[in-house]
Amino acid sequence: MSNPIHDRRDGGEQASFPMGGGLRALMAQDRMHARLLALAGIFCVLFSAISLKLTLATIIRPMPPQQQQIAPQVPPIPKSDPKGMIAGDIALPQVHRASVIDRNGQVLAMSLPVAQVYANPLEMIDTADAAHKLKKVLPTLNEEETKRRLSLNKQFVYLARDISPAQELAINNLGIPGVYFEPGERRRYPMGRVAAHILGGVDIDDHGVAGIERYFDRRLDDDRAPLRLSLDVRVQNVVHDELQSAMDTFQAIGACAIVMDVHSGEIISMVSLPDYDANDFGRAAPDSRFNRAVTGMYEPGSTFKLQTTAMALQDGVAHIWDRFSSTPIKIGRFTISDMKSDHFDPWLSLPEVMAYSSNPAAAHIALDAGAARQQDWLRRMGFFARVPIELPEAGRPIVPSVHNWGVSTTMTVAFGHGMAEPPLSIVRGTAATANGGFLLRPTLIAHESAPAGNGTTPDANATVPPDAERLISAANSDILRRILRLDVVKGTGQKAESVGYYVGGKTGTAEKIGPHGGYLKHVNVSAFTGIFPMNAPHYAIYVMLDSPRPTAQTHGWTTAGWNAAPTAAQMITRIAPLMGLFPDTQHEATIEADLAIPMRPAVPRGYRALGPGYDPGTEHLHEHEHEPPAPSARRAHAPHGATDTAQVPAHTLHVRNDDSHPPAQQPSNRG
Repeated sequence: MSNPIHDRRDGGEQASFPMGGGLRALMAQDRMHARLLALAGIFCVLFSAISLKLTLATIIRPMPPQQQQIAPQVPPIPKSDPKGMIAGDIALPQVHRASVIDRNGQVLAMSLPVAQVYANPLEMIDTADAAHKLKKVLPTLNEEETKRRLSLNKQFVYLARDISPAQELAINNLGIPGVYFEPGERRRYPMGRVAAHILGGVDIDDHGVAGIERYFDRRLDDDRAPLRLSLDVRVQNVVHDELQSAMDTFQAIGACAIVMDVHSGEIISMVSLPDYDANDFGRAAPDSRFNRAVTGMYEPGSTFKLQTTAMALQDGVAHIWDRFSSTPIKIGRFTISDMKSDHFDPWLSLPEVMAYSSNPAAAHIALDAGAARQQDWLRRMGFFARVPIELPEAGRPIVPSVHNWGVSTTMTVAFGHGMAEPPLSIVRGTAATANGGFLLRPTLIAHESAPAGNGTTPDANATVPPDAERLISAANSDILRRILRLDVVKGTGQKAESVGYYVGGKTGTAEKIGPHGGYLKHVNVSAFTGIFPMNAPHYAIYVMLDSPRPTAQTHGWTTAGWNAAPTAAQMITRIAPLMGLFPDTQHEATIEADLAIPMRPAVPRGYRALGPGYDPGTEHLHEHEHEPPAPSARRAHAPHGATDTAQVPAHTLHVRNDDSHPPAQQPSNRG
């Protein structure tokens, strides 16, 4: 394009070019140049801004990539999960029965998809070839029997049940005409023996036949939401290990242990030994399936003195400064005595009765209370009825007939003989003495308020359930806590101490009743029931060993102080940190001072204490002469169909207390 100005200067013909049109062209050209310059400036600014942003994002302040930018290439990075919070239910659309999980979401029971193989023999072409091909996929299949079944003149025969999806696919690929599949599911228990007695089992049609599976059978079928139990599998495993170790060490024929929240009634752990793999429920031996924690009935022994003491305090029958005779009681041709009494006085205060576990003294307390008050107390505490728990196997206690509840029964029941209770009832009663006096309903279902992931975080100020009934005043509950602590510090339960956890509790040893109704000499049921930590009660613990044998470490003793109590201490030391409790040794002096109670409290001025020369209860001793003869004894350990009444064996009232001093050895170690 030529320049009009230049052309105008060089040629005469261009001199006639109109001046107005050239100026407009020049102006348009200038505007175009200006626009280009402005556009270039804008691009320079944008490029500068982008460069600055890139420099900041990549060099000066590098930014992390967004999750959606890296998800397709990088799998999620696993997070540390020390408390099992990630574990949860696995929901499969093919199954209908809900899973069972523990309080932390760990799967305890779940259903997996399986298939049933059936055939229409009328559609078979070559039965021998079909049976041979099926045998290659199903190694356990009986080829001859399958061939016979395929030859029947029927339209339907089952060939195999509960085959895996892989086997179903393999059989389908065989292309055998007349072979079909029926979808189904199979119940599995990933934890095996863990909580086997609680979970129970199902039948071939997936209907619950025992345990939680039976109690919540309809719930599990109708609602696919996982059923969340109160159990903590971490605690359950530790309790199982320690209990199995104790059972092996003392060669016991059975054992059980329970850990319960004393504020909510939630069962954190329940173990019964021997046990079984929950996946083999149908093939387990009857003794292994027997749940000693709720079905087994055992004489509670001296652990029941806690109830006698609680009754006496709450009903105003006795005070901590009252004293009771520990001298043997002769009733007819029988005697109630202690195995060893040379380490305490003939008259014991209420704390001493518990610490030394004196049978005659406990009998005197019961005599002061009377049979009617004793029956009323035990009935209100739930010892006359089946313990309320979500297990169909919960048995009914064996209690004496109320009509034959005479003086001898009143005295023997006072120290835990003559009636049999399931261990869970003992734990429930122990919790009521230490939680402010509330009788709770034990439960295996996690409360909705219990936080998932770490539902056992201690909360000493937790409110009790609305259905809890207060049977003991707060003041008397405080006294009982101190007495239980005294028993561990100076009494028969010294070996239950776990440093920093301020354990309180009571030992109990009862001679076992034989198959013919009489007591078996030197065959005991040893138990320890306790609370920890006693300065802020949160958990009740119970350990029972059935027929333990002496060892060199127990100096020949088989009483609870030598086997059940130290087993409980081992459990507490291991499970407390799992539940968020840690030993407190920094404030030991202050805590012990707050929990202390004197062995012999002083008598308040102006009060006439029970004791020498003033013991109204002894007047009832002569009433036994008018009692009807006691019926024959029943079995206290009744795994197969326990009855609802039982009597003290008539041949003896001499029973074992928890005093287990090794002769001339360690006078401070008892129980």
